[in-house]
Order: sequence, then structure tokens, then C-alpha cells
Amino acid sequence: MFKTLKDAWRVPELRRKIVYTLWMFAIIRLGAHIPVPGVNAGALEGLMSGDNNVLGLLDVVSGGAFKSMALFAMGVGPYINASIIMQLLTIAIPKLEELSKEGEEGRKKIDKYTRYVTLVLATIQSWGMTYSLRNYNILSDTSVWGYSLAIISFVAGSMLVMWIGEQITEKGLGNGISLIIFINIVSRIPQGIGVLIGYNKPLETAILLVLFLIIIAFVVLMSQGERRVPVQYAKRTSGRRVYGGQSTHIPIKVNLSGVLPVIFAMSMIQFPEIITGFFVANPTGTWGKILSNLRWTEPIGAVIYILLILFFTFFYSTIAFNPIEVANNMKKSGGFIPGIRPGKPTSDHLTKIATHVTLMGAIFLAIIATMPVVFSAIFKMQVTFGGTSLLIVVGVALETVKSLESQMLMRTYKGFL
Repeated sequence: MFKTLKDAWRVPELRRKIVYTLWMFAIIRLGAHIPVPGVNAGALEGLMSGDNNVLGLLDVVSGGAFKSMALFAMGVGPYINASIIMQLLTIAIPKLEELSKEGEEGRKKIDKYTRYVTLVLATIQSWGMTYSLRNYNILSDTSVWGYSLAIISFVAGSMLVMWIGEQITEKGLGNGISLIIFINIVSRIPQGIGVLIGYNKPLETAILLVLFLIIIAFVVLMSQGERRVPVQYAKRTSGRRVYGGQSTHIPIKVNLSGVLPVIFAMSMIQFPEIITGFFVANPTGTWGKILSNLRWTEPIGAVIYILLILFFTFFYSTIAFNPIEVANNMKKSGGFIPGIRPGKPTSDHLTKIATHVTLMGAIFLAIIATMPVVFSAIFKMQVTFGGTSLLIVVGVALETVKSLESQMLMRTYKGFL
């Protein structure tokens, strides 16, 4: 990776992209420290517990801006949710599906709709955040002007982050939204290491750091892992030319859904507690016990959390990989899997393989996602840098390196690693 960055720096065009991306990173980190007027940031620190709940995850993804209720507190959350909604609507609404197949113009229209949805979601989320801040006695100015100012600040910050992400995608390196999440998470690593050192347990800290290196290697292996289904294309003659006859494969990635199932599962399991927090700061009685047991640090919550990860992994994989469509395309182009008849037998075969591969990916995600709780219980130390963060950081790093290599390959027509 470092050799790729070094070689990219020698190319003037790529060097300008790298510098531009670094300047955008500086703006992102600056916005994470500009406080929203009327918010008592100190009163919010007790609600955070690293990567162990959805508030902690929001704080990690926003680079600490959520804990201090800074201008970029919501970060890229509304944009990511809007993108997911548009992806689902593209499958459900034929008109949007047609737009997605119209190339660049269709993509621009879908991006415009995504921005509008982002604005709506950011407004709703900022209103909910501001209302809940009052219940926790975090909003010092409870007047109409105080509410309005906080809501406008959160919405403006979220839209600015979205714009910066789009500018990085257009003029910088790789996917801008992913890189923003990456730099925010990486900026929290020194603080996480400082927390571990503060326990004054050098042996346990050293073991944890070694385990993290091993887990990073495991995450890279699983992220790159794929099952290759062999495909053979029949020969056909057109005039004097012979087409087809070559062998290729269909790659089915082990971790096809990425980190999305973990985020969805964590959001779902914490949804009742978040909604309750809008109205009651500290719920008690039967409902309070139910909410306490639903936390994924508890046995019942952990089981539900793992089941949700499995469900969302299969759900997203079903959307991302359609065996029937792949089988039909292969049949039209004269392709077949050796030993399998074209048509329905091929789709059934691909479905069986995809199910097995997805199950391995789901188990992998469940292990990585529950890693912080396991480590915290074993070493009696708060592990703030969890599996979700590792998945995001490793995935974005690999994606960015591939993007750099492809851009350099276009300029030199010669690969290098």
C-alpha cells in the first residue's frame, strides 16, 4: 500500500488529487470541533461507551463530533441512509430502475433525488436529536430560537459533509463518503490506545494490540475472499470468424454485503431505546428492564444482535446477487457451468453456492461485530475500537488502493504492486 502511495505521488495529476483530499480531510476534522450553539457537550459524555452501542458508533463514525455535538455531529449518516433507501426504491420502482440503466444521465438524476432525500432525513434526524437533547438536559437554550438554531446547524453540517464527500469523489481519491468515514475513525485510534494505556496493564494492552493486528489480517483475507464458479462459453461461427470457447468464472465474494448488516443490526436493536430517549431520559419499570436486556452487551441482546446480522447479510446478498438473472444472461450468451444444465439448474446451483458463501460471510461478520464485548469481558478493559470500525477502515483502505492502482495502470499500461 505504501509503495502504491509513493508511486502515485510521483504522478502530477494524482499528486494534486492527494493534496486536494488531504485539504478536505482538514476541513472535516475542523468541523468536528466547531460546537453547535446552546449545547452542553460535557453532559453528553456519560452516554457514550465507545463502540458498544449505536451512540458510540455514531461518535466513532463522526470522528468524535457526535460526543461534542459539533457542527458535523450527524456526519454522513443521513446521506448513507438516503443512498440505501434509493437503492431499495430502485429495485421496487420501475421508473427508477430504468433511470439506473440510462448511464451517466440516469445516475445524475438518481444522485439529485438522493440529495433531496438526504435533506429530508437530515431535518428529521436533527429535530429528533435536538428534542432528545432537551430530555437529557444537554440543550442549555430551550427557547424556540435555541431549537431552531440547533436544528439548522445540524442540517447545514450534514449537507456540507455530503457536498465535501461528492467533491472528494469528483476531484480527489476514491469514494468521498467512504474516505470521510475512514478519516474520522482513524482519528479516534490514538484516543483508543490512550484509554488502553490508562488501565496500566502493559501485558494485556500488548496482547490486545497483537490480537488487533491478527484480526486486521483476518478481515483483509475475508474481504478479499471469493468463490469462483467456473463458466465455459460454447464456440459459435459467424462467417469466417469463430466466437466464444473461452473459460472464465463468476466471482461470489464471501463478504458481499460489507459492513451494512452490522450497522443495520445495531440500529435495529437500539431503535427502541433511541425512540424512548426522545420522550424519557431514564426509563424505569418493566420497559426499562426490557430496554436494558435488548442492549447487545447483554446475553439476550447479543443473541438478537447476531440473528439480525445473519438476517441482514442474507437480505442484502439476495439484492446484490441475483442467480436467476445471472443464469439467464449466461444462457443468452452461450455460457454454461461445466456439469450443470443451462436455465433453472444453473440458477439453483448458483443459489446453493451463494447461500453457503453468504453463511460464511454472515458468521464472519457476527464474530467481528461481537469482538469488542468479548475482549472487554476477557481483559476487563473497555475496548473502544471495535469490529465495525475495523471492517470500515480495512474495506475503505483496500478500495482506495485499488482505485489508485487502476488510475496509475491507465497512465502507464503496466501494473505494479
